[in-house]
Amino acid sequence: MTGRRTSTTDRKAAAEPVDQLPAVVRCSWVGLADAEYQRYHDEEWGVPVGDDRALFEKMVLEGFQSGLSWLTILRKRQSFRDAFDGFAPERIARYGERDVARLMADAGIVRNRAKIEATIANARAFLALSEHESFAGLLWRIAREDRPAGTGAIVYSPADVPAASAASNRIAKTLKARGFRFVGPTTMYAFMQSVGMVNDHIHACHRHAACQKLQRAFKPPVHRGDIGKTS
Repeated sequence: MTGRRTSTTDRKAAAEPVDQLPAVVRCSWVGLADAEYQRYHDEEWGVPVGDDRALFEKMVLEGFQSGLSWLTILRKRQSFRDAFDGFAPERIARYGERDVARLMADAGIVRNRAKIEATIANARAFLALSEHESFAGLLWRIAREDRPAGTGAIVYSPADVPAASAASNRIAKTLKARGFRFVGPTTMYAFMQSVGMVNDHIHACHRHAACQKLQRAFKPPVHRGDIGKTS
């Protein structure tokens, strides 16, 4: 049995050094050489999230990130999950001063009393809101009030990314009115980027088109206030 004849083109391809192969293009984040950060960029950032509890965790972590780098939070994320009972709102809502002291002594997380106390308050606000409406449904409805899914200004460089938006301002205002803390417009915009409510991967990034497709296909949970409405 004879094998396929090796062409000149095949021989050239086989001999081509690996370092000459096209590099994967990613967003130009500071610290993206970190393997865990790359995984987060490639697998999580910009992918739509529709689960109430997953959104609650993201919101809390974005609040803790305020004033710090996201890489710092990412490296501590499992420690945060362990310390905050897997971000179960019904458990966090019962935390008292002893739990605050425990968390303040935990070197695995960001030990900021105001943010810890805000997390407890946010868990209670989350449970109160959930008695009447879907957390995810509410946030996604506000996020999509201005534009259809997967549309909006294309980001060609980091300079094109805003610090906040009209939607993040509305989300911040809505949540603050319901008792949430550390949910300012800038924090909420970072939250929106993370959970796929906007696509701020730069156009050249290998994840831009993929996230755009996911966002266009994503069907968010129905906001209870919209049930029964006709289009």
